[in-house]
Amino acid sequence: MPQEPLLIDKKDNVVTLILNRPAKRNSLSLELVGVLLKTLEDLAADSAVRAIVIRGSGDKAFCAGFDIHSLPTNSAEDVEDRLKALEQVEALFKTVVNFPYPVVAMINGTAFGAGCELALCCDIRIGADSARMGMPPAKLGIVYPWTGLQRFIQTIGLQSTREMFFTGHKYDGKQLRELGLLDHLVASEDAASFTYQMAEEIAANAPLALKGTKRVINLLMQSGTLDESRRTEANALTKAAFLSEDMKEGRLAFIEKRKPEFTGK
Repeated sequence: MPQEPLLIDKKDNVVTLILNRPAKRNSLSLELVGVLLKTLEDLAADSAVRAIVIRGSGDKAFCAGFDIHSLPTNSAEDVEDRLKALEQVEALFKTVVNFPYPVVAMINGTAFGAGCELALCCDIRIGADSARMGMPPAKLGIVYPWTGLQRFIQTIGLQSTREMFFTGHKYDGKQLRELGLLDHLVASEDAASFTYQMAEEIAANAPLALKGTKRVINLLMQSGTLDESRRTEANALTKAAFLSEDMKEGRLAFIEKRKPEFTGK
């Protein structure tokens, strides 16, 4: 029986997406990219979801990159097929970045190429001490898509991006924190508990605050400042939160010294 390329685990308001191609080091096949896209679109419309965790199956790899062997190889059509595949992968990355609620990457092993960028698209990156990350395009004779380079520059800075892409080096340990690739580096045996403690803490917060804050951050990331239309949208999100039932509940729970019960309204 064929193995499902993506496993989905739901617990309360946290959903875990497990890249499930361990024999291929959880690399992104066209099938997996398509399933991930559809799953994230469905979850974005699910009012019960408050946080997403993305991880790889097993403890060897988060995602080894894009599986070029999943593409057909018909000589003249080969390059065109690969370019179309890149468009699908970029659509996946944008969907992760623009997912309404925070997305946490648990990097349990290697994350190279497109797998490294997938992790970078997540809002928070937590790595086990076995994590290794790198971008090998220069070693493969590839000019990486400008959308990806821009994403790296925005997230880890220009100098770290230059070093990663010019050298094609594989990084591990404290280097991952120093370059900005990881937000947290923890012992392998603690990675899951640390990740889910954070995901559950995020999911317990007010839904409108989570969605609004992520949206405004993404607006700022697009241009570094807000034009009139973006300011209008950001101000509307702030106003809606001030007028929400969740804000009233949050204030009341604080006064009463109890856990708030948010409804997203």
